[in-house]
Amino acid sequence: MKLGIVGLPNVGKSTLFNAITNAGAEIANYPFCTIDPNVGTVAVPDERLNFLAKLYDPKKNTPAVIEFVDIAGLVRGASKGEGLGNKFLSNIRLTDAVIHVVRCFDDENIIHVEGRSDPLRDIEIINLELIMADMEMVGRRIDKAKKAAKGGDKKFLHEADVLEGLLAHLNGGKGARSYPCAREDREIVEASELLSLKPVIYAVNMDEKGFTAGPAVNAYYQAVEKYAAEEGAQVLPICAKIEQELGELAPEDRALFMDELGLTESGLDRLIKCAYSLLGLISFLTAGSDEVRAWTIKKGTKAPQAAGKIHTDFERGFIRAEIVAFSGLAACGTMAAARDKGLIRSEGKDYVMQDGDVTLFRFNV
Repeated sequence: MKLGIVGLPNVGKSTLFNAITNAGAEIANYPFCTIDPNVGTVAVPDERLNFLAKLYDPKKNTPAVIEFVDIAGLVRGASKGEGLGNKFLSNIRLTDAVIHVVRCFDDENIIHVEGRSDPLRDIEIINLELIMADMEMVGRRIDKAKKAAKGGDKKFLHEADVLEGLLAHLNGGKGARSYPCAREDREIVEASELLSLKPVIYAVNMDEKGFTAGPAVNAYYQAVEKYAAEEGAQVLPICAKIEQELGELAPEDRALFMDELGLTESGLDRLIKCAYSLLGLISFLTAGSDEVRAWTIKKGTKAPQAAGKIHTDFERGFIRAEIVAFSGLAACGTMAAARDKGLIRSEGKDYVMQDGDVTLFRFNV
């Protein structure tokens, strides 16, 4: 999973990026990897893997991973090259979802690029820049489709019609996510990797006082929550400063600090859960003496396709999947005890994988 972090300058975007990537590496004991100055990879914290590791003492313990892409602070005109935004817009096209950091606190010591805090205005600025970048992309696709349709090809004529409708929608200041079209036309829209088509999590960045008081008393948060509900986006209350402080602490000190603040989960944990929910993702697990591992798949994935995540031969030669729910295995304590209680099932090609399935695939190629 790849998540792009966007926002105006000085909203806490880079603070949050640095905090969650460093904290994520330490929490999950996964080596932090800086691919370039704006990309960080972290492990998905998963206590189920820790249980399986104790059970099997494997050579490798491999969690699912998320790649965070920190897009440079966008400003008005970024789609036309203003600021540094245009340089990084291409990076976000390859992401699965967008984390839009919105400043929801007042602090005269932290300069706001627009003069003062106004989260809805800030959201509209970013969204408009993404829409304008999409308009340029859609315009190029329309030209390409029309050239291909010069011989009267109905497929390309229809594609041009769909895209022209989309361009008019974008020109009205509306994102591609809300473009109404037939299901079969959705594939044409999605082929463009449009920025305003990406699912969005609004990370509402509050100061420590506002965060500990709770979002219910933060008028800025309430405004963003209402806005997000209207466009089907998710909202995550967070304090980048607190996350930064947590990321700098040793695990035992972090636990004490979180307890003092009344937090049961870090911002990274909550962000990951939010992303999994937004994208409709789950994890199944494999375990053995060589490796215990978490694999991320879409909800509704059937057993053969899940096997294909491990290796294409597993899907091609799929026979069956031997599965035990993690909750059942944890209650029994060992795989042998789970087997004795009849909790290990043999599932065929039509089985829909469930979150936490501990799975052994049988195949023959």
